[in-house]
This record gives sequence, C-alpha cells and structure tokens, in this order.
Amino acid sequence: MSATKVDPHDILIAPLVTEKSTMIREAHNQIAFRVSSRANKAEVKKAVEDALKVKVESVNIINVRGKTKRLGRFAGTRSSWKKGIVTLKQGEKVDLFEGS
Repeated sequence: MSATKVDPHDILIAPLVTEKSTMIREAHNQIAFRVSSRANKAEVKKAVEDALKVKVESVNIINVRGKTKRLGRFAGTRSSWKKGIVTLKQGEKVDLFEGS
C-alpha cells in the first residue's frame, strides 16, 4: 500500500502576520501559520520543511475558538481555526517575511 502524497499547501493555509507573530519571529526564531483543521504536528513539520526548505526543530498547535459577534439583536459565531507555531533550528531563516 502506498502513502498518498499530500501537498504542503493543503496543510499550510496562510502565514500569520500579526504583531505577536512578528515578535516571536524576531525573538525566538518561530513562524506562525494558519493550518488545516485536520493537520497534526508531524504533517505541519513536513509541510513547512517541504514548502520553505528549512529545518524545523518543533511545532506547537493551538485551536483558536471562534468569537461570538453581535449585530444588533442577532448573535453569530466566527469560525474556529487552527494555528501552528513552528520553531526553526538554530541558524535557519525564512526570507518570506523580510521587508525589501
């Protein structure tokens, strides 16, 4: 039985560019991504190594609950999603986020 080839872009949805993700990138050599809700740590690690050609030390996964929002008397909930924080090995760097 052969393993199916998973495209890294099916696992990594988008990079997170926020103040907090910028601080952890500069201070701890970590990158934050919005990842597939079905992805696990091993899949995220392999996807980052394949897509960005870097060595990954560790991966942390966080389930982000959707916020309840109101519009007048109507209440709704934003979708829940999953965040992956990837720690790169010492000396590794991604030029994806660097300004020109």
